[in-house]
Amino acid sequence: MLNDFIPVNQPLLSGNESKYLQECISSGWISSEGPFVSRFEREMASFVGRKHAIAVSNGSAALDASICALGISEGDEVILPSFTIISCVSQILRCGAIPIFVDADPLTWNMDILSIETKITNKTKAIMAVHIYGLPVDMDPILTLAKKYGLFLIEDAAEAIGQTYKNRPCGSFGDVSTFSFYPNKHITTGEGGMILTDSDQLAASCRSLRNLCFKSSQRFVHDSLGWNLRMTNLQAALGVAQLEKIEYHIQRKLEIGHLYNNLLSDVPDVQLPQKSTDYASNLYWVYGLIHLSLPAVHITRALADRGIGTRPFFYPLHLQPLMKGYPFPSTERLPISERLSAYGFYLPSGLGHTDAQIIKAAETLKTVLLSSSYSHETPY
Repeated sequence: MLNDFIPVNQPLLSGNESKYLQECISSGWISSEGPFVSRFEREMASFVGRKHAIAVSNGSAALDASICALGISEGDEVILPSFTIISCVSQILRCGAIPIFVDADPLTWNMDILSIETKITNKTKAIMAVHIYGLPVDMDPILTLAKKYGLFLIEDAAEAIGQTYKNRPCGSFGDVSTFSFYPNKHITTGEGGMILTDSDQLAASCRSLRNLCFKSSQRFVHDSLGWNLRMTNLQAALGVAQLEKIEYHIQRKLEIGHLYNNLLSDVPDVQLPQKSTDYASNLYWVYGLIHLSLPAVHITRALADRGIGTRPFFYPLHLQPLMKGYPFPSTERLPISERLSAYGFYLPSGLGHTDAQIIKAAETLKTVLLSSSYSHETPY
């Protein structure tokens, strides 16, 4: 069974990855000072249409440094979706700022843009827009609100490398925008992330923060505290090779999404990913789905027993146990985020998966759902 197990992700390393890694090893440039780092930054900035790109150790680090560089501090409020990964709120909490959560849209699974303005107060400092699972956030209304109220816009495009909003690249909208290069992303460096901005000042601040805030004139003298968030030359070499294949990677994700759509279109009581909106088509970063009555945990356990790897949808930030330790616990229910978390999961959809694996995963899901005798109790 183990040999037949289909993991939820399989990366695709089919380009110049080995060649570029060998260059690093042969030259001895394996640290963050190697030439592939600056090359990867230049090429990512060009790909997204930004002035600056700052390579860091992972996507969470990109968010941490971005929030710090914006000067978000104690008492500031940041509006963000509850339905997203913990990385989005971590630095907000660490710096003493206050997260203000908004619910999700039931169709796109992105943040509900209609509820954002109701959350803005005189303490609001920024809006964080997070592109979820393959469709981008509807950015125009958020850009309008940010301009109207003088707010920073943080764009988390970790799941949207190569995606566009009205034909403009995701990652090009925020005062700061961030990418992740984890193995399940459209470009992977194993671990790794990127900060993108058009601001010279923010770029300089992020570069300093990722490198322990060394003073340029006196290396081991520090006026501020930073982190060691540097990306290595080895990671960047992978990134350069991956970026060379980005168009194929996007096409492959579309093929996987369309194959699942065809295979699962007749399955009852299941909400499949929305195929498109008036501003973008789904790139199917992952292939998520929601059962309309059966909690996801029952389905994913049954799939695991049959050799199919899955992942649950995000657990809402406003329900995270750690939030109880802060002086601003949210008592507001966010029913869409809660329902997505309870009934949603995603199937194997990595760039390295074959059509045969996708077909097996879909057929196994059908078998599980047809034979299901689980109770339909509410998870929360």
